Amino acid sequence: MQLTNISTTTVDGHHRRSQSNGSGSIDILGIGLGTPGGGDDDADSGTASPPAEPSKKRQKRNKPTLSCFECVERKTKAENADNQCQCDRGRPHCLACIKRQTECKYAHVANLLEETTRSAANGRRMTKAPKKRLGSPKSTIPNAADRGFNTGRINSLGSVATSTGLLSNVPYSSPGSSNVFGIGSEHPFANYWTCEGGLPEVISVLPDKLQADILLGRYFECVDPVYPMLHQQTFYADYEHLWSLPKSDKDRSDASFVALIFVMLALGTQFVTSTSPPERKQTAEFYASASNQALRMSSYLSSASIRSIQAMVLITYFLINDNHASDGWAFAGILIRQAYAMGLHRDPNIVAPDAPFFEKQQRRKLWQAVLLQDTFLTVLLSLPPSATHTDVSVDDLIADNSSIASDDPTDTAYVRGSWTLANLVQETICSPRSLDVPICTTARHKSKLIADFRAVYRSFPDVFRSWDPEALSQLAQSNKRIVRQTLFLSSNYFHNLMLVHASESPDVPVNVRGALEAAHHAITAFFVLFNLFEAEARVWWVFNHRAFLEALCIGNVLREAVKDPGGEENLSKDPLFVRARADIHRMIQIMQMMSEGEQGSQTARTRVQVLSEFLL
Repeated sequence: MQLTNISTTTVDGHHRRSQSNGSGSIDILGIGLGTPGGGDDDADSGTASPPAEPSKKRQKRNKPTLSCFECVERKTKAENADNQCQCDRGRPHCLACIKRQTECKYAHVANLLEETTRSAANGRRMTKAPKKRLGSPKSTIPNAADRGFNTGRINSLGSVATSTGLLSNVPYSSPGSSNVFGIGSEHPFANYWTCEGGLPEVISVLPDKLQADILLGRYFECVDPVYPMLHQQTFYADYEHLWSLPKSDKDRSDASFVALIFVMLALGTQFVTSTSPPERKQTAEFYASASNQALRMSSYLSSASIRSIQAMVLITYFLINDNHASDGWAFAGILIRQAYAMGLHRDPNIVAPDAPFFEKQQRRKLWQAVLLQDTFLTVLLSLPPSATHTDVSVDDLIADNSSIASDDPTDTAYVRGSWTLANLVQETICSPRSLDVPICTTARHKSKLIADFRAVYRSFPDVFRSWDPEALSQLAQSNKRIVRQTLFLSSNYFHNLMLVHASESPDVPVNVRGALEAAHHAITAFFVLFNLFEAEARVWWVFNHRAFLEALCIGNVLREAVKDPGGEENLSKDPLFVRARADIHRMIQIMQMMSEGEQGSQTARTRVQVLSEFLL
């Protein structure tokens, strides 16, 4: 019988219980080590109601009033329909002050409270419904990047919760049930497994070591530069040890590590160019199914470990690349919960003060990977972020060259830059867009936010700010890893800067030139990726979709700019507008290339159709 160590600590007056079962993973809540199923619950225990306390005089809350100074002073109320002071709604003056023709001395405070209660200023967590203002436009999308879709497509989805950014690439007609994003309509993990096979059955389908080495090499070449959360030296040490074990010991290996290996094989297969697309897709999906089965054998819903969380992060990326964005989004929800339950969102110096420095760094890098995936996926899908509560500091992620298991300093700089950008994006963009709230409510707010983005960009090392396609082409001959990181980081940065410039509110118009400039830089990153690494550009769904949304933003901005006086002439003579149309043309050309042949992408064909409408 395995003993379970239980410790109890007290934090802020509350008891906290932690357990370890000796297997390297954490039983998250101390219950349910097996797969979910039956089991009797403990008997309910009744609690007696406490005796009634004598009534006490109720104290007034120390809460500022939203009535204006004059109304409070005269103990009167404004003469409006709902019998409330108009300052309550953040209006310039209450009706009583207007009637008396006196200055409303509380208007500024009321406006400030109104803005900070529900606006982009506290967009990170929005839990209250917005107050509706009289005369505000109805159902207006407050960002030019999200307009221009055929809204009739919404009804064809059979879905009540659909990302605006995915309405345009739906190759299916009305499904019987709600397919959230309109893609990936079948279950992503084919069932090859028997009931009694267990982990030995999964391990038995590992490819021979030579093939596995090739696929893992492809993973570390194409995927790891973009998402460097695994430590390559320690991974390969564990990987070689697994292959050295006799079969009986292999069958008792850590199931979460087996799951990690299989999803890395699946991702590596997606980037192989020596096989046909159907064969590549079938093989990759088989390895992904094996990874999912190994996770099941590890009881990943009731326990979590570094390896299981790493595997889940990569499974989410695999599902998205495999045209299963709906499944990837749902699977990422489980991932977020497990990361929270494992305490990855907490500062390792607080929750694991005695852990080795290397382990603390691994926890920080893994939380950063979860945060990045959640943040930038929610930007693309216009959905609320989930990885919002943390006290892990990006400043604590530093390169350690003193130990054998050291990190590449460039990788550390890339991770820190991506992390800093994600923190800013999550707080200022994700939540407002998920509720169609303007990103910027005032001109001053917009200027401040743009300055914040530029400060983040200046914090990137110079190697990631070399925005010359020719220089990147030369660098790709000697250091493809840095080129991939530069393109992904730049694409993320300029895409979000584009969203800020394209934001619109009653007081802040769209910055047409700023939006087109940022969109050009963002989509150029995809063009360079396609020129240098065409096979990889075809696989990366997030990069493809981000570039598609940038082309849509350019088209929407141009369509609205034409309506201005002299708009037609500017469209043909202004170099910025001419370049913007050229960007849409280039995106259509790439999508046409991706849609050619019997195995061409149906999504790419639909994107061509949508983008072509902007050039008519």
